[in-house]
Amino acid sequence: MEKIWLNSYPAGCAHDINPDVYPSLIAMFEDSCQKFALHPALSNLGSVMTYSELLQKSRNFSAFLQNHLCLKKGQRIALMLPNVAQYHVSFFGALYAGLVVVNINPLYTARELIGQLNDSGAEVIVVLANFAHVLQHALPETRVKHVIVTEVGDLCGFVKSVIVNFIVRNDQKQVPFWNIFGAINFKKAMALGKMSRFNPVPIAANDLALLQYTGGTTGVSKGAMITHRNLLANIEQACAWIGGKLTPGEETSVTILPLYHIFSLTICCLTFIRIGAFQLLIANPRDLPGMVNKISKYPITIFVGLTTLFNSLVNSAEFRALDFSKLKLTVAGGMAVNPHVAEKWREVTGSMILEGYGLTEASPIVSMTPLTQEAFISSIGLPVSSTEISIRDDNGAEVAIGEEGELCVRGPQVMQGYWQRPDENSKVFYPDGWLRTGDICVIDEKGLLYLVDRKKDMIVVAGYNVYPTEVEMVISSHPMVHEVAVVGETSKHAGEVVKAYVVKKDESLTKEKLIAYCKDRLTSYKVPKRVEFLKELPKSNVGKILRRVLREHPV
Repeated sequence: MEKIWLNSYPAGCAHDINPDVYPSLIAMFEDSCQKFALHPALSNLGSVMTYSELLQKSRNFSAFLQNHLCLKKGQRIALMLPNVAQYHVSFFGALYAGLVVVNINPLYTARELIGQLNDSGAEVIVVLANFAHVLQHALPETRVKHVIVTEVGDLCGFVKSVIVNFIVRNDQKQVPFWNIFGAINFKKAMALGKMSRFNPVPIAANDLALLQYTGGTTGVSKGAMITHRNLLANIEQACAWIGGKLTPGEETSVTILPLYHIFSLTICCLTFIRIGAFQLLIANPRDLPGMVNKISKYPITIFVGLTTLFNSLVNSAEFRALDFSKLKLTVAGGMAVNPHVAEKWREVTGSMILEGYGLTEASPIVSMTPLTQEAFISSIGLPVSSTEISIRDDNGAEVAIGEEGELCVRGPQVMQGYWQRPDENSKVFYPDGWLRTGDICVIDEKGLLYLVDRKKDMIVVAGYNVYPTEVEMVISSHPMVHEVAVVGETSKHAGEVVKAYVVKKDESLTKEKLIAYCKDRLTSYKVPKRVEFLKELPKSNVGKILRRVLREHPV
C-alpha cells in the first residue's frame, strides 16, 4: 500500500526511526540513568527514588540473580507484581542478567498461573506477598525453582517500609496467609546482591527481552516473543510521535495502568525512562480517592489511561478540583475512547486525548492520533514512524481506500513469533512477513485508520482482552452444565462485560452457583457478570455454536 499517511504527519515528525540507537534496553536504561542521575525516577508510596538509585538497585538485584541463584542468559523469570518500584528493579535487574521477563497478572488464579508458568518454562518468580497464597497453590504443578517474595513497602526506606508493611499485613489485612518452603525475602535478596559482584552480560539487539502473553489473534493464550530491538523500536516510534511536546528530564507522569500490560510497560515505563520522566506509581487504581490524593501532590504533565478510567475521574469532584495547568499530554489506549468522555476530559483538564491503537504482537503501538489534531475524532490515527500497513480481504489481496479489510502490519516493532508455537505463527503471519491483526479497519484518503470491528469473538472488559474459549472451558467443566457460549455485552462502565449463555444439565443450577464457580477459576474481569439459561444454543448445520447469533440477537 502506498504510504499516503506520511502526507498527514505533523511537521517535524520523522517518517522513519532508527531502531538501533541503542544495542539493548539495558544500554538505553544506563544512558538515561546516567544522564538524569540526580533526577527523581519513581515515587512509590510517597518515597522517591532517583535514576542513580534505580540503576544501582537494579544492578544489585541482577548480582543476586547471577551469583546466588546462578541464573544464565536466556532463562525465564516471571514478575507477578503491581505498580510498585520493585517491578522496575526486578525488570531491569533481570535484563542485566540476560534473562527473559514473563509478565504475569497478579490477579490470576492458580489455574491461570500454572498454564502461563509451564508454557514459559519460568524457573524463578518475583511475587508480591499479597498474592503469594495463590502462587502457593500453583507451585506443585510448575517447574518454578525459586520464589522471591516482596512486600509493598520493601523499597520505601527502612523505617517507612517497616511501618507500611505492618499496616498492610495487620491493619488492612491485605496479605492472606501463605507458606512457601524456601521462599526468598526480597530485602534479603537485595542485601545479598549489594555484597556480590555484578557481572554485565553481553546482550544483542535480537535477544529476547519479553515473553508477553496474549490471546493473540486466534484466542488461545500464547507468549509473544519480543526482543530488545522490538521494544527499542517502539520506544523510538513513541518518542518521534509525542517527543516534540515533551522536555527530557522535566516531565512528571502518572502510572496507573498495570506495568504487566504491554501498553503500560512500553509507554509508562520504558518510553518515559528514555526521556527521564518522573513516574508517579499507583499500585491500587481501584482506590479512586487515594489515587486523586496522590496525583494532587505532583504537577502532572503526562497522563496515560483508558476511557473507563478517564470517565471515572471526570466524574470525581475531587479530581475536577485539581490543578491541570501543567498537563501537556493525555494518551489513551487499550479500548476505544468514548467521544463524550474525551469531550468531558478536555473540558475538565484542558487536554485533548491522543488515541492510539496497538496489540501485544507489535510491542504494542501501531498507530496514533496526530498531535496536531484540534478536535477528537473516532479514528485510531495514523501509522507511526517506520510502520507499514496493508488492508486486505479474506484472500490476502489489498483492498481499495475506503473499503473494509483486515489490518496487517509490518515494522521493526513486530514480534518474532509465538513462543514454541509454529502452528500459530503460520496463522498470524503472511508468507511475506505481514502480521495479521484480526481487526477490521478502513483507511481514508488522508491515511487515517478507522476500526470497524475487533477480533471476531474477543471481549474487551475495561481494556483487558477476554477470550470466550477460555471462559467456556471453565464453565463447561461444571458438572451441572451441558453447553455454553460466551459473548461480550455492552456495558456503560466497562465497555463490555462477559455474558454466558448456558444450557443446564441439572435444573438445580443457578446463576449464583455458576458465577461462584467461575470466581474460583478465573481472574475477576473474566468472570461472567450476566448469565442466561437457554433450552438450546443456536448452531450451524454442522453443529458449531454460533456466538454471532447471540451477539446480534441477545436474549
